[in-house]
Amino acid sequence: MVDDRRRADDEEQRLPRLRLSRRGIVVLTALGAVLLGSVVWVVFFSSVLDVRSVAVQGLRDDQLTADQVRTAIGPLQHGPLAQVDLDAVKHRVQALPRVASAEVWRGWPHTLQVKVVERQAVAAVKGDDGKFTQMDADGVSFATGPTPPPGVPVVELQLSPAGQNALSAFPPADLVRAAVQVAAGLPPSVAAQAGSLQVRSYDDIELHLSGGATVRWGSPERTDRKAKVLLALLTHKATSYDVSAPDAPAISG
Repeated sequence: MVDDRRRADDEEQRLPRLRLSRRGIVVLTALGAVLLGSVVWVVFFSSVLDVRSVAVQGLRDDQLTADQVRTAIGPLQHGPLAQVDLDAVKHRVQALPRVASAEVWRGWPHTLQVKVVERQAVAAVKGDDGKFTQMDADGVSFATGPTPPPGVPVVELQLSPAGQNALSAFPPADLVRAAVQVAAGLPPSVAAQAGSLQVRSYDDIELHLSGGATVRWGSPERTDRKAKVLLALLTHKATSYDVSAPDAPAISG
């Protein structure tokens, strides 16, 4: 065993050792710098890895199209993929009224990837011009059209004397937001049959169902609780439901 180790040591000592001269080190360093510079040039400055397509995910229907997203991105979608300012692209996409949020990333070697989350209407507000403005659960207005989208209630301000007298405390914009808060809290099965939300005052909001029944909602406070109570009440056929005091609900008709 000792002899074998000695023979191995002797053979190792006889092997020539590779020693780089100072000139060789300089040459290798220069070659490495050239190689690194070439890679940097190809990735960041040449057209080899240019953006050639923008892939858009998350679109639900033709209300927002991939072409509209690409148009919003504009000149940022051109040039080397590595130089695309992803934050700037994200901000441009999120500036589209129908976009709630967006994610942007690089899909090597040539694709700019964009994923959008569209705003979803929970209510439509009828304006003085007869047009309907769609609003999402955050109260953001994002589209206006001649008809309301299907499956969402229409908010109508029909102020009572009490509501008129309280306009300084609850102006129309606040009343609309209160109604949208109620609409956003409706269970899907109720929202599907909701026809309108009539606002007489902040404390007097009434939901009209497509089947003809009415629901006295009261204020937007405790909307989650009121929604659960209403689901239970709807198992009983009636023409009027009252959840304005959810701990003491009532039905009639």
